[in-house]
Amino acid sequence: MNTVSSETTDVPDSGDLDEIELSDLDILDAMSRIPGYLDVSTEDFRLIYHLAHTSAVEHLLGGIGAAGLLRSGMRPLTGNLHMDEAAARIVQSGYKSLPVVDAEQRVIGMLTETDFLRRLNAASFLELMLRLITDPGSFSHRCHETTVAEVMTTPAVTISVDAKLRDVMAAFARHPGRTMPVVDRQERFTGMLLRKDFLMALHRQP
Repeated sequence: MNTVSSETTDVPDSGDLDEIELSDLDILDAMSRIPGYLDVSTEDFRLIYHLAHTSAVEHLLGGIGAAGLLRSGMRPLTGNLHMDEAAARIVQSGYKSLPVVDAEQRVIGMLTETDFLRRLNAASFLELMLRLITDPGSFSHRCHETTVAEVMTTPAVTISVDAKLRDVMAAFARHPGRTMPVVDRQERFTGMLLRKDFLMALHRQP
């Protein structure tokens, strides 16, 4: 399992939103527009800008993190379930995938629609549907005899419930999926973080 964790509870710094690099000409032009005498060097101005930018990031994005965005209440899968049972559970959940946990509720993998397609040797559900329509006899895979542990994607990329904005951004940058399991400090499954929820939270910021 690859867990993206937060080593600190600090708010995001200016690295989360890139600062615009200011040239001396930019600074001098800005200072010339302020009435009166300014006893500030260009380096002082840059420091003021950096601190102001960091403060703005804190106010805008400091509240965005895994704990505030995770969805809880879904029932994870276990490795000994068979594919047909797991498919029914995923459909009932309303999601496209579900985490797979061990007896201690630690995430050991993810089962996704792509895992089903891979097992059924199909590139897409449309291809699978066409195969079933044109040649039903070619579909011989016995889903009720194949366990989740044989099919799931592993290791799972998880994220700590303490993760802040930077950690969430980094996790989704290295993870192409639409969902990510959230784990507590003992690495037990806590909930799911959806990419769309994270993007909507960013969009709602002023």
